[in-house]
Amino acid sequence: MWPLVAVLLLGTVCGGSAQLTFNSTRIVEKTICNETVILPCIVSNLELRKLKAMYVKWKHKGKEIFTFDGVDNKFNSSDDFKSATIAFSHLTEGNASLQLKASDAVPGNYTCEVTESNREGEIIVELRYHMVSWFHPKENILIVIFPILAILLFWGQFGIVTLKYKSNCTSEKTIGLIIAGLFLTVVVIVGAVLFVPGEYSVKNASGLGLIVIPTVTLVVLQYCLFTTAFGMTLFAIGILILQFLGYILAVIGLSLCITECSPTQGPLMISGLGIIALAELLGLVYMKFVASNQKTIPPSRSN
Repeated sequence: MWPLVAVLLLGTVCGGSAQLTFNSTRIVEKTICNETVILPCIVSNLELRKLKAMYVKWKHKGKEIFTFDGVDNKFNSSDDFKSATIAFSHLTEGNASLQLKASDAVPGNYTCEVTESNREGEIIVELRYHMVSWFHPKENILIVIFPILAILLFWGQFGIVTLKYKSNCTSEKTIGLIIAGLFLTVVVIVGAVLFVPGEYSVKNASGLGLIVIPTVTLVVLQYCLFTTAFGMTLFAIGILILQFLGYILAVIGLSLCITECSPTQGPLMISGLGIIALAELLGLVYMKFVASNQKTIPPSRSN
């Protein structure tokens, strides 16, 4: 009877207490914005809490990528995971989490094995790649819609000028406006194609630049339309000033967002693009109002 009890007690001591347990997540997501990736490995029942009693081994798909031997106080990382390291000062607290550069953090299953004297345990952590959009989906829509809307409003103004103010618009000026308008339209469409959808990349950043920067052309084109139709009035000057201020805001927002993987100044840039579109709308309404109140347009006199 007593020998059986002794065997059971010995089995409990060797089997139950010899097993290290872990208190950490088993799934980690990596995005393009990560500079480093931390794979958690937290032991919850250390007893000795001495660095010399610790031994840590990390494996990726069964291949050893990092080891730490507390007896010799030495660590080693494989050639494919040179950036692999752990916070040695936190190891006695049970934290054997592996830190990697994002370039070394290959998605897949990682195994953390921890040994404390004669007690050991392991945990498998899965690293996944999560694709995220550079801007919020709603911001993506507004960034593309506002410049395209502004261009459409420009073509509306151009139609009024060519129909109502034919005598004031020479063929050379008309061709120039058409060429400039078509060029701007093509550039913005190409920029929109490069910009969405997608993560932060050189391609997307280039697309955003092609959307925002050329919109200054709209200020010049609207000025040409005003001067061609009825000259510069105070209201027309106010519209141009408003449009230029919108462009300044858009460019400032662009400069703050273009190098950020997770941009926070998107609303500033969108506000600028929205003001540009608003100015084009006001210009169209004003031009339509003036044109409807002019019964005849006297031909321009040549000196």
